[in-house]
Amino acid sequence: MAGDHLTLYQVDAFADQVFSGNPAAVIPLESWLPEVTLQNIAAENNLSETAFFVKQGKGYAIRWFTPTSEVDLCGHATMASAYVIFQYLDPEESIILFDSKSGPLQVERTGDLITMDFPKDDPKPCKEMKEKLDQILNIESEIICKGRDDFLAIVSSQKEVEEISPNFQEMSQLDCRGVIVSGPGANHDFVSRCFYPTYGVNEDPVTGSAHCLIAAYWSEKMVKTFLEGRQLSPRGGNVACEVKGARVILSGTCHLYMKGNIRLP
Repeated sequence: MAGDHLTLYQVDAFADQVFSGNPAAVIPLESWLPEVTLQNIAAENNLSETAFFVKQGKGYAIRWFTPTSEVDLCGHATMASAYVIFQYLDPEESIILFDSKSGPLQVERTGDLITMDFPKDDPKPCKEMKEKLDQILNIESEIICKGRDDFLAIVSSQKEVEEISPNFQEMSQLDCRGVIVSGPGANHDFVSRCFYPTYGVNEDPVTGSAHCLIAAYWSEKMVKTFLEGRQLSPRGGNVACEVKGARVILSGTCHLYMKGNIRLP
């Protein structure tokens, strides 16, 4: 494959401007490369997620890789991928259907706003993990829940979310994708921080897929379906959520940071 090039777009998702939100690498492919090549590219990019997609019928097949492994669902890299298609590859399109390991994912655009339709992640109380997670997170949680892949720790204030300083070494030994901490927000319905040391990402800037679990919890707690969330990483980002039956609708905006070429050996 000497001389082969791939186009790489680096996009800030759930971002009001460049240098905010969550950066994702997006790489359109004509056909799937070997898995080891996909993983090597993601490791070289060293971003929380690299998304690859291939045209498939009227939609696209999509896969996501952290620097260390493939994941089943990623919100911000899906949003970034849709942004690339809408802006550069198929600007006449307004609805995209991605086929993924988590099933079909529909993405729409209205002006600059990109909206994703994801499966809801129902939180289940997990009292047996409270003592261990409180110790790892150095907090006193109100409740611990478990979703499909993540633990969710609920605390009583935004200040507690802001001040968390986890033990990442111990967290990386847990049998889960990651740990989310959330509390009521001062200027938003809820705030959160998301930690994924097992996947080589100690703190993720803005995690779309985590909001399938976070929004499900707060929607039931607040008895409302439309919620505004803020992820309190150093970069930060806003996630608009609508809980709609078995689905969660996530909305945000994207900004292109870079377009370049990857040279394959």
